Amino acid sequence: MNRPIPAAAASRGQVLLPMLFIGLMFFVLGFVTWLNGSLIPFLKLVCDLNNFQALWVTFAFYIAYTVMALPSAAILGRIGYKNGMSLGLAVMALGALLFIPAAQSRHYGVFLAARFTLASGMTLMQTAINPYIVCIGPRESAAMRISIMGLFNKGAGIIVPLVFSALVLSGVGQYSDAALAALDEAGREALRVELSARLLRPYLVMAGALALFTAIIHFSALREPVLDEGRDEPARVQRGVFQFPQVVLGALALFAYVGVEVIAGDTIGLYGQQLGVPNFAVLTSYTMGFMVLGYLLGVLCIPRLLSQRAALLLSALAGLLCTAGVTLASKSSTGLSLALLGWAGVPPVPDTVMFLALLGLANALVWPAIWPLALDGLGRYTASGSALLIMGIAGGALLPMGYGRLADTGQAQAAYWLLLPCYGFILFYALIGHRLRRWGKPAG
Repeated sequence: MNRPIPAAAASRGQVLLPMLFIGLMFFVLGFVTWLNGSLIPFLKLVCDLNNFQALWVTFAFYIAYTVMALPSAAILGRIGYKNGMSLGLAVMALGALLFIPAAQSRHYGVFLAARFTLASGMTLMQTAINPYIVCIGPRESAAMRISIMGLFNKGAGIIVPLVFSALVLSGVGQYSDAALAALDEAGREALRVELSARLLRPYLVMAGALALFTAIIHFSALREPVLDEGRDEPARVQRGVFQFPQVVLGALALFAYVGVEVIAGDTIGLYGQQLGVPNFAVLTSYTMGFMVLGYLLGVLCIPRLLSQRAALLLSALAGLLCTAGVTLASKSSTGLSLALLGWAGVPPVPDTVMFLALLGLANALVWPAIWPLALDGLGRYTASGSALLIMGIAGGALLPMGYGRLADTGQAQAAYWLLLPCYGFILFYALIGHRLRRWGKPAG
């Protein structure tokens, strides 16, 4: 039986091995999560959907975090963190297998059920690995450790659109709305059958890889973390985790954050497609690339040069500025991308698309900063607090749907104003919300 790791006394070796395993799982989570950005325009074509309908992919995926977060906390309480990680990977493998009947039937509901199942397994994993990475070392450097995990997660986000484009989306760029309209009904149906069949092999491979990772984690030397029991007052024992405003407001901040992160990563392909960007299928990689840059800055600067609170504050301000850029910048000029990425030979994109990609940089340190700030002082309520924070991921289900509705009924570029109040709340949490220890009273 694996011995637990005391949070405050973990040695360098005791921290390094768990971080390697957790890094592997963050890579897996990133690979599955950021498939959405490429899958949405693909299923829009295969299932003949509009923007709002296509974004049900994000709803089905992220709503699982709300539905399954509290059950996940209960499961972790019974079987432990390590076994919870293994079970989460096994459920993800089942979700990948569900893509086989989905691709064969081309029924949109089956695709959504498959994404929900994948996300249910991911919810269990997220509920386990985020407090795990916070508790295995000093709290003041937790955001740095989560930033390292973010490199694995968003590194996968860079790779996924490229792999998916090579395996599944080859030649799809030629099938514009006008090109499809020129085909007769039989031609469109034949095209959709052929495209859907391309999903079979990749998801079979994914299911096999997830099964392998399940075995690796199950037989690994990962130890259970020992959570700081903290000081529990009788009133707090009775009222539970909702007595802690820093975690409740943290969950709301994560709701806003995940919503804007998903909009930046998953709608950029749709937006680029509408603007006629030739490489729209890989635009998620632009956003993920800037997120990786942000995580690197977090690893280098936190806590030596930048506190977790300061990182969150700067991220919120950068998000507000980039949102203004997305909504006001030119849809024809490519000067910004040429200035930033032209030296690397990256294909240029319109300035408004580049500002949307730059939101990846603004978003990178929000998740790493909120988790340690929100879990501070929870003691025995850490697992429940983690589940509450995971429920905030529902922002990735609801806010993109709001964007999709606005984009269909109005102008896609103007619909990005939806991001402003989200970054405004993150700014509030950075300034005030994280300091509250009793409702209405900041920490002394």
